Amino acid sequence: MSEPNPYADGEYKWGPGQPPGQGGAPGTPGYGYPQGATPPYGHPQGATPPYGYPQAPAYQPTLADGVPLAPAPQQFPPAPAGAAPVLAIGDITVVGDQIITPAGAMPLKGAVWNAMDMSRTEEKIPTVAIVLAIVFALLCLVGLLFLLMKEKTTTGFIQVTVTSGGRHHATMIPATGPDTLHWVMGQVNFARSLSV
Repeated sequence: MSEPNPYADGEYKWGPGQPPGQGGAPGTPGYGYPQGATPPYGHPQGATPPYGYPQAPAYQPTLADGVPLAPAPQQFPPAPAGAAPVLAIGDITVVGDQIITPAGAMPLKGAVWNAMDMSRTEEKIPTVAIVLAIVFALLCLVGLLFLLMKEKTTTGFIQVTVTSGGRHHATMIPATGPDTLHWVMGQVNFARSLSV
């Protein structure tokens, strides 16, 4: 972007422009607050934006090799050697005598488990049934039986929360059907039995 526009006619310079002394009128800045001009109404005399704030540091080009990042902290403490997960509900996992969550490890003994159903099941007549009812209603009244067709859709989530050792974690499990709630409640009841 440091080369001049080959299609410019020399009068009007639009865009980033050239550094002072190159391409534009000598001594004129490219962008920003005009130098030497009187500030407009409402601006303090002699101040340059940003008023009273420290100037932003000059642009630093990015490094070719990138910036080395610190290693990410380990969120989960290591599971006991040879221990297999006993139960997993969303991102909550029970391993041995611990509950492993993104919020950290919690003791299994004395944990309080809760589940809340935030899903809903709707029943509606599908579009195909309405079209078939209209087509066959003209031929015979038996076509109205197509309006008895129903379609069930389940949307929403089931929220599972666990509290133990001063920590709290909640996870949302998508409800794919009416039986999702029964499966989640079975898992939560099993977790409650392990927490006693």
